[in-house]
Order: sequence, then structure tokens, then C-alpha cells
Amino acid sequence: MSYSVGQVAGFAGVTVRTLHHYDEIGLLVPSERSHAGHRRYGDADLDRLQQILFYRELGFPLDEVATLLDDPDADPRAHLRRQHALLTARIEKLQKMAAAVEHAMEARSMGINLTPEEKFEVFGDHDPEQYEEEVRERWGGTDAYRQSKERAASYTKEDWQRIQREGDELTRRFVALMEAGEPADSEAAMDVAEDHRLWMTRNHYDCDHPMHACIGEMYVSDERFTRSIDQTRPGLAAYERDAIVANAARHS
Repeated sequence: MSYSVGQVAGFAGVTVRTLHHYDEIGLLVPSERSHAGHRRYGDADLDRLQQILFYRELGFPLDEVATLLDDPDADPRAHLRRQHALLTARIEKLQKMAAAVEHAMEARSMGINLTPEEKFEVFGDHDPEQYEEEVRERWGGTDAYRQSKERAASYTKEDWQRIQREGDELTRRFVALMEAGEPADSEAAMDVAEDHRLWMTRNHYDCDHPMHACIGEMYVSDERFTRSIDQTRPGLAAYERDAIVANAARHS
């Protein structure tokens, strides 16, 4: 059974012009001609076309495709083995590309639009996306969450570095007060707590005193916060909480 050039073009999803070109360059010469001289393709021609289109899909130039298909030492099984190896390599490459895209999507969803190198430069060993799913589940419907995402999406590496420097300075001030024996409910400690609240409002989301007090409580109720904060100085999480709560009471 043989097929016309139009039928083959329909089967293969290519144009008639493409098949004419393959014939002209000797890549796919139809095995038959009608009495009127029209091209007719047999089953073997269709098999060869399938091989051509496979290699073309993988980006092989036509001259290389011809070399592969006309290799006298290659049998059909050799082509299958080669195609399997090429497909496996393509799959691995696509999986890596997909992983990179997923990473970019996660970073964008966090609003932290930085390269991996920039993230490391800004945040060091801390992964700002580590608890994003939990944060989204707990506060995803709040105005504060939406505001934080919108602001973060606009920040550059330099913005994040400035925010980090300001946060580190607040921590340094809290530690200095602790080491000086200043009570957490002293005016000096409450002033630092107020600056901390304003820092959050300025850089992340509008944080009023009741919300700030809730955040302070979380510093000691969530062991992850406690462990992270107390790495700077043991007891710092509780000290910051006490100063924040005292400051909120002062402004109530």
C-alpha cells in the first residue's frame, strides 16, 4: 500500500513542501511514482520519515540525520538504542530545567526575587523560604501577608542588605542592654522595641502594637524562633519578648 504526498504530510504533521525538500536533498526519496509522476510513499518510507522527524525534534541538522540513517553498520535496534539514550538525556535536561523553573516560581511567590548567589550573600545560611508554606497557611489571607509580599517583590539585593543591617543593629542594641543589666521593661529597652516595630512597619507590613506583642510572644512560644534568636545570646528571645510586650503596654 502506498500513500500520496498529501496523505503523508497529514499523517506526520509536516507540510508537503517539507516532503518535497526531503526528496530533493535525497533524505527521503519516495519508493514509488504514479503513472503521472506523483510521489507515492510506502511503509518503509513512513518508517524512515518517523526516524527523520525524531532526530529533527532533538535538533539534529538534516545532513547529520542523513548520516545517521544511512550508516551501513546501524540496524533498527541500533537506532532504537541511540534514540533511547538521546531521550534519556533530553528528559534529564528537561527535569533540571523544570526544577530551576520551580525554584524561580517559589522565589517569586515568596517575593524574594534574587538569584541563589544573591540570596546566600544576603541571608547566609538562613533560608528565607524555609517556612513559606506554613506562613501562607497561617496568615495567607491577612492584609499583613499581602502587604509583605508586595513590598518584598519590589526589593533589590541592596534593599535586603539594608534591611539586614538595620535588623542586626537592633539586635546589637538589645544585646548591649542585656549585658549592661538593663531590665527588659526599662525605657531604654522599650525604645529599642519601638524601633523594632517601626523597622517592621517600614520594611515588611504595618505592625501596630498589639500585633507586635503577638510577634514577641511567638519568639518564646515557637522554639524555632527561640533557638534562632538565642544563637546570638542565650535568653535574648525572652528579653526581646518582654521588651516588646512592655512597649505595647506603654502605648496602649
